[in-house]
Amino acid sequence: MRCIMEWYNQEIQGVTETLRTDLERGLEQGEVAKRQEQYGLNKLDEKKPVSLLSRFLHQMKDFMILVLIVAAGISFLLGERVDAVIILAIVIINAVLGVFQEERAERALEALKKLSSPHTKVVREGRQATVNVEELVPGDLVVLEAGDFVPADVRLVQVMDLQVEESSLTGESLPVQKTSEVIRETDVSLGDRINMAFMGSVVTYGRARGVVAETGMKTQMGSIAKMIAETEEEATPLQKKLASLGKILAIVSLGVCLLIFMVGILRGNEVFEMFMTSIALAVAAIPEGLPSIVTITLALGMQRLVKKKSIVRRLPAVETLGSTTVICSDKTGTLTMNKMTMQALQVDARILELTQGDELDEAARFMLLAGVLCNDANVEGSEDDWVVTGDPTEVAYVDLALAQGMDVRKEREEAPRIDELPFDSDRKMMSTVHRYRDQLYSFTKGAPDEILERCTHIDRNGRVEVLSPEEKLHLLEVNEEFSSRALRVLAVACKRLEKGGEEDRPYLENCLTFIGLTAMMDPPREEAKEAIALCKKAGIRTVMITGDHGITAMAIAKKLGMENDRGEAVTGIQLNAMSDDELERDIDRYRVYARVSPEHKVRIVKAWKKRGDIVAMTGDGVNDAPALKIADIGVAMGITGTEVAKGASDMIINDDNFATIVTAVKEGRQIFSNILKSVQFLLSCNIGEIAVILAAIMIGLPTPLRPIHILWINLVTDSFIALALGFEPEEKHIMEVPPRNPEASIFSDGLGWRVAYQGIMIGLITLVAFWWGYRIDMAQGSAEPLMGSTMAFMTLAFAQLFHSFNVKSPGISLFKKGILDNKTLIGAFFLSAALQLTVVLTPVTRRIFEIEKLGISEVKVLSMLVLAPLVIVEVEKLLTSRIIAKRQKDKKEEEM
Repeated sequence: MRCIMEWYNQEIQGVTETLRTDLERGLEQGEVAKRQEQYGLNKLDEKKPVSLLSRFLHQMKDFMILVLIVAAGISFLLGERVDAVIILAIVIINAVLGVFQEERAERALEALKKLSSPHTKVVREGRQATVNVEELVPGDLVVLEAGDFVPADVRLVQVMDLQVEESSLTGESLPVQKTSEVIRETDVSLGDRINMAFMGSVVTYGRARGVVAETGMKTQMGSIAKMIAETEEEATPLQKKLASLGKILAIVSLGVCLLIFMVGILRGNEVFEMFMTSIALAVAAIPEGLPSIVTITLALGMQRLVKKKSIVRRLPAVETLGSTTVICSDKTGTLTMNKMTMQALQVDARILELTQGDELDEAARFMLLAGVLCNDANVEGSEDDWVVTGDPTEVAYVDLALAQGMDVRKEREEAPRIDELPFDSDRKMMSTVHRYRDQLYSFTKGAPDEILERCTHIDRNGRVEVLSPEEKLHLLEVNEEFSSRALRVLAVACKRLEKGGEEDRPYLENCLTFIGLTAMMDPPREEAKEAIALCKKAGIRTVMITGDHGITAMAIAKKLGMENDRGEAVTGIQLNAMSDDELERDIDRYRVYARVSPEHKVRIVKAWKKRGDIVAMTGDGVNDAPALKIADIGVAMGITGTEVAKGASDMIINDDNFATIVTAVKEGRQIFSNILKSVQFLLSCNIGEIAVILAAIMIGLPTPLRPIHILWINLVTDSFIALALGFEPEEKHIMEVPPRNPEASIFSDGLGWRVAYQGIMIGLITLVAFWWGYRIDMAQGSAEPLMGSTMAFMTLAFAQLFHSFNVKSPGISLFKKGILDNKTLIGAFFLSAALQLTVVLTPVTRRIFEIEKLGISEVKVLSMLVLAPLVIVEVEKLLTSRIIAKRQKDKKEEEM
């Protein structure tokens, strides 16, 4: 039987025998499958999933639902059994829809959680692979590197300067130096078990291999109850605002419904009828579905972001994305290609600026050959599918050679390497010896000033001539010119040898023949330039933060169109000389930071945040975690990012591309915009329902709608349409407006006005429809306003359905926006319309809903009334746009 307390006391051989594993091959795949079945997944216990029945019963606990159930009971006792059954049916359908929405949101979030779960490196069957940490089993051979989370409790077997931070377990903030040596003492405290690495701790330095000893709940992390409690899902700021709004609306709605009840009684209406109407209206007036609609819209947005190479790890982050005002981005790999590319050559007294498709002459090809031979980059694959790995500068030579049609592997075979002097930081060069065309040659490449110092001759298109001091000076000037363009410059030289071997080694790098200069850079991404321009249009500042040199950073910044008031990069040394107050005061002047450390990143983020900005920060290393945590949106790199950086982030971008961050911000804005559309639709419809009943009673008309009508409309039109609005596609101008203030009311930017006037508009249109039908009832001497109620019921339902198209584009004409671009909304419209028509066309449902069959004249009036919201809102949009255009014109004239 395995015992967790004994692993640190066991010799490595004893550990491997106990766990039946191999330190070279690891476990076989078949054995892994058996152990997964035996030990289960490597994860901590989570809260048991809530059953569908529990979810359903939870829906029934809602206050307004309980009110409806009481109302159904009263109806039943008073003999109104049909009403009671209908109310209960609507309650059940509403609860089922609520469970469906919750389940859908949870599944979406669970899928995204799996996407962002940590991974680890493991050796199985002699091959290293990356697997989800949950797949680990006791006996697995794991590989640990700086930046990794320790995935399980591991007995270390190979250690190379390994340091692990274990504060989550021991409270000790300093990293612990680890060893693979056995510990002889027994009953050793957790912090002193230095040959063990525990789940949840972080590798801060070095490398190691270890055998998984314990997984899941048997780890030290699993044994500490307070560490395994699953954190509750955090409500987003918008959800909190809507929850608060819901409470206010509930109080106001109940007050208004009480007023309607009292006025109705005073007007002589039946007590029971007014009681049921008031309850139905109260239930309909409170948008209890809003929280779930917001959750689903956010979750759907997260799923869309996955398709756009972004994984959002926390629901509130989706909302915050749309408010981003500053994006602080690393340079290498995010704003640039992370791939050194040849930009220019100096050869045979000529400067060649390279563009795609250029063919090099013989002199340039010889220099390129020298660069490929004096080169440790590895070439694999075949033509059209070459894979080149190695130092980025050396890969640049091979990439250019392959682009020129050179067979690099064949050239290396025909000029085999027989000796070498590796690169040395003191010499700043490397040399290799080759048998080339039946002669021995050494090829050297390195820093131009060092190589020119050792050159006595120069190659002029195959002729070797003496290199004059004036020519050396000119070549150094060319080197300076290349360097001023932020290009990395290397010189290439050669030497013909007599014998080769040990006697020539001391002289390999003397009396060299200069061939030429090569200039390369990590070029900016084209899509990053477009993304930065889009950010500028959207009122988002972009800031470059890099550990690279200032000249290089500024050259890339200029190519990307990043403005900087200073005209130069702010360095880490300059940041050290600034106080926090000075940095905060001048932060808006700086766009490029060079030679900065991770500590500087934290200061930069804090300075922006103190100004009230919403900051997104990118990072990939262990030391970037503090800056990622303190930023409003921490963005980790999916390719180069460490597990620690990913764990500290709010979002992971899978392609390490700046443009992907901007796409995510755009998507965040669209998600929030769609949520506000749902809010506008639900609240304006609810106000319309209250307005028509209140107005009718106040002017002495009968109650236009029966309780069943109100509950049906609330179920059929509100739910489907509000959810479908969350699928609205990207708006063309979403990135042409400034970022939203997260502290602003949800009713800002005219939303409150639109909700109010559009709600009253729907109510008045419905009242007109009721009045028209009521006149027919009076003419026919009907005791009940059946035609009036039918007209009001159908008008209210269809007016709300057509009103959904107004909400699609709050400030833009529907005809400019497009009617058919949201297929989900179209589907919801026709589904709701079909259900509504079924009620009026089917004799059974007409009797249940107490409505009449409509004639041709009523249908004509109904058609005009239900289309009225579209016409009225289009006119309002036209007038508003003209007023805004005039104000802008007047403002420009004043400025001139």
